[in-house]
Formats: sequence, structure tokens, C-alpha cells
Amino acid sequence: MKYLTLAATTFLATSAYADTPELVVYTYDSFVAEWGPGPVIEKAFEETCACDLKFVGMGDGPALLARLKLEGARSDADIVLGLDTSLIAAAKATDLFASTDVSAEYNLPIAWNDESFVPYDWGYFAFVHETDLTPPHNFRELGDSDVKIIIQDPRSSTPGLGLLMWVKEAYGNEAPAIWNSLADNIVTVTKGWSEAYGLFLEGEADMVLSYTTSPAYHIIAEEDETKVAAPFDEGHYMQVEVVGKLANSDQSDLADAFMKFMVSDAAQSILPTTNWMYPAVMPKEGLPAAFDQSIEPGKALLIPNEAVPALRKEALAEWLSALSQ
Repeated sequence: MKYLTLAATTFLATSAYADTPELVVYTYDSFVAEWGPGPVIEKAFEETCACDLKFVGMGDGPALLARLKLEGARSDADIVLGLDTSLIAAAKATDLFASTDVSAEYNLPIAWNDESFVPYDWGYFAFVHETDLTPPHNFRELGDSDVKIIIQDPRSSTPGLGLLMWVKEAYGNEAPAIWNSLADNIVTVTKGWSEAYGLFLEGEADMVLSYTTSPAYHIIAEEDETKVAAPFDEGHYMQVEVVGKLANSDQSDLADAFMKFMVSDAAQSILPTTNWMYPAVMPKEGLPAAFDQSIEPGKALLIPNEAVPALRKEALAEWLSALSQ
């Protein structure tokens, strides 16, 4: 009898597990790192959904999009989290994303009315450095200086792609000359943000491409005020990160629930001190005081989503030409 009881218990447990819906979310590596928002978001959402939330880290935003293009409608993903304003047009061109009616009272510097993608955080790109460095005030001064920088590859990294768009938007037809002058400042080009920032912290360069909010991490997590972002007088390029549902998801309602959760106060209050970006919706308790020390760009730069694909091709060719000389 005890064996029958054990068998019955095992069957019921297995059946219960099999009946638990699984939501698969493709995202970028730093989101699911132990210090990132992924583990906290996963726990908080699972408390509301009676489901198994499974994050799958895949490099950075461009790598996510490349994986989706490869998998197509056969993808196991229900949700993609981590594309941004420089990738939205290319993502829509795949016809893999469903429309959504999820919305919120966004605290963004731009109006948002996209039918497929929901913003969950945003920020401005900037070069971060130690306070003992006198930084350049723009890309021209940087190119004329001996300051060494680490950047990310625009083919695999959203900050890297953002840098291409930053230079292109600020300098237009003069962008090739800017890249030619910057070529000897670049110590290395990394695949993603985490590797680049880690090398900077190890002292491998004077500055690293990151965000205006990055110093807040050092202030809050390390009580270290020696890292600051350099204000550039031509302005700073903006990034809005988004989450979207795949049209072939077999967990459509659960995917919608997750997207709503990502703009709820429960998730938005987690992101500032785990993803170190501005939340898309202001948390009820506001932002930590350290965010008040973030520099405010004199000019916010952002190329319209639909114009990015053509400019990306042109800017990438200019970048590759300069770095290959």
C-alpha cells in the first residue's frame, strides 16, 4: 500500500508541475545576472501568476534580434525583453511580434504610442570616468585627446549601436571624420556592455561607454563617488528599452500579464537599483537620491525609429572603415 501511495503522490506532483504554465522570456545577459533585475522580477511575477517564468539570456539586444530572425515562428520565446528604440523598426520588419493594448502613465521624455512594444526603462548614453580625469566636452575634443576609451560592438550591443546613432545624429556627414579621429582612442571593442564596464573598472581605459545613471550604482551599492559621467555639449543619445510579445506565443494571456507587470509599480520600483536606468513609470516612492546626481543632457538626441535601419547600415560602414585603418 505504501508503494501505491508513493506512486500516487509522485503522479500528482508530476501532473501539477506539468500543468504549471511556462512563460519563456528572451533577454540580455546583464538582465539575468545575479546582480541584475531578472532574479527579483522572476520571483515577484511568479508570486502573482501561478506560472514558471523562465528567462533566457542571449548576449545583448542585437543578438536577441538575430536569434529571433534565425528561429522565426518556431521560436520557443513568448516574450522578448531588451530591444530598444534603435532596433524596433528592424524587429517589426520580422512580422514576429503581436500587437498589445498594454499601456501606462509613462514618465518618458518622448511620447509613446507603439502598438507592439511596451517601454520598461530608459536612459542616456554617456562616457563614464574617474573623477580625477578632466574629460573632453565633445567627440571632437575626445578625438584630439590622449584619453583611452572602451566601447561596445554595434553589431552585438545596444550601447554600441546607440553610439553609432549618437555620432551620426550629432555630426551627420561629418561622422566619418569623427570616427577617424576616435580610432586611436579606442583600446578595445567588446561584444557587450558588461565586458566593457568590467575592463574599465580594472583600469584598462580612462572612459567607458555606458549611461548617465551608471555612477548611481557606485554611490548606492559601493558608497563610491569617484565615478562620474562626462557631459557632452553636442547632446546625449537616448535609449528606451522595450518588451514585446511574439505572435506565435502559446501563452498569450500570460505574456500580456507579464507586460502589464513590467510597467506596474512592483517592477518599476525594482529596475532603478538593479538595471540602473530610469523607470518608464515613476515608482510611487520616487527615485533614490543618488539619481539626482546624474548629469542632465543639454540636448536629448534620438533618431526616429523608422529612420534607423538605413542610417545604421551607413553608420556601420563608416565605423568599420575607420577602425580598419
